[in-house]
Amino acid sequence: MNRRILMLLSVLMVAMLALTACPAPGGAPAETGGAAAGGDAAATGGDAASTEGVKITAVMGDNIREGEQAAIDYCIEQTGLEVEVVNGPQSATDRIAQYLQFFGAQASDVDVLMIDVIWPGILAEHLIDLAPYVENPDDYFQRIIQNNTVDGALVGIPWFTDAGLLYYRTDLLEKYGYSAPPATWAELTEMATTIQEGERADNPDFWGYVWQGNAYEGLTCDALEWQVSNGGGEIVEPDGTISINNEAAAAAFDQAASWVNTISPPGVVSYQEEDARGVWQAGNAAFMRNWPYAYSLGNADDSVIKGNLAVVPLPKGDGPDARNADTLGGWQMAVSKYSENPEAAAQFAACIAGKDAQKLLALGDSKLPTIGSLYEDADVLEKNPFFGQLFDVFNGGAVARPSTVTGDKYNEVSTIYFTEVNKVLTGAQTGQEAVESIEKQLSDLLQ
Repeated sequence: MNRRILMLLSVLMVAMLALTACPAPGGAPAETGGAAAGGDAAATGGDAASTEGVKITAVMGDNIREGEQAAIDYCIEQTGLEVEVVNGPQSATDRIAQYLQFFGAQASDVDVLMIDVIWPGILAEHLIDLAPYVENPDDYFQRIIQNNTVDGALVGIPWFTDAGLLYYRTDLLEKYGYSAPPATWAELTEMATTIQEGERADNPDFWGYVWQGNAYEGLTCDALEWQVSNGGGEIVEPDGTISINNEAAAAAFDQAASWVNTISPPGVVSYQEEDARGVWQAGNAAFMRNWPYAYSLGNADDSVIKGNLAVVPLPKGDGPDARNADTLGGWQMAVSKYSENPEAAAQFAACIAGKDAQKLLALGDSKLPTIGSLYEDADVLEKNPFFGQLFDVFNGGAVARPSTVTGDKYNEVSTIYFTEVNKVLTGAQTGQEAVESIEKQLSDLLQ
């Protein structure tokens, strides 16, 4: 690694964004084969010979797992490039600060960057349009393609994805006579109450439902799911309309507040992902909202709930505009406009976000593909059987945070949102007071 990159990596800027990245579990290495989008020179928009021996630098994950390394090695072979891989910071806040430092200096040291799903609007002016390098854009989940398109330019190729999911204890649903997981929030409340009351006879620490209620980006994800699933809009609509102030959104926040200290522990108002997983994986909850990474951990050999858990899309509300709404997460591959080798960098980005490399990630690291056909791939499903339940989530059910439409103001938008929602959860204000306050603050900020 060259000294300039080491120097830039060692400098920590003041945290600009309170963002969370969607984690993904690790796994064993795997092999794949066959031509696919992004998997060869024809698919990456150029002649592989033209990149032979060209050296680029790619900032990837904080810890390169076996599947990711297999994908990197595969694309080096396909493109003929020399690729220096740099580990990015674990914290998304530190990572976005690092990227902005690179871009502020118009540094050419970094060519390819791994970016969060909520960063395209923030970083777009520093990234090249990758659309010419994606042979089959329709193969990808279109909700993510739309999220990554800013002013007509595809600034990030979807690499792997995430969405909020409902985890449930299969053994406990059977024990209490439920034939299926809850389809609505009202059903979840009723089932969680019944199971909690029954389990408390032997386990006073048992709760019905755990989730993320702390005042941070994770609460933006949870609260957006409550809001959209009840027909309450998306905070700021794609056309810039501020839609938060409505009865459905207010009612959704009030409903979540009613769970605190009834079916959810009082401390849930300070929970993040691992807090919820800790309670769940200890066998002390019937339901949990979390990201897909928790599935493999829950089925690990040392887990007390191994073999007794399953996942489904999150419930929806009961009103006429109710729908399933799982907040979208995940990571994209982008190329810096300051790169000295943008053509080569784009070919590598297209390859590693292509079908063959995504299959390696799915098999090796259980990372969720952004190409729909991989959810029907026999090898992928054998390794990750729960993937088959998630296709509809990413093929239309997932909801994106309003990061593209609000651009570099998204951090402030999210902070306003999760701060006011957390006040509802703690009893400091009502849902209606929250939506009015959010609307006023967003109007001042955005208009």
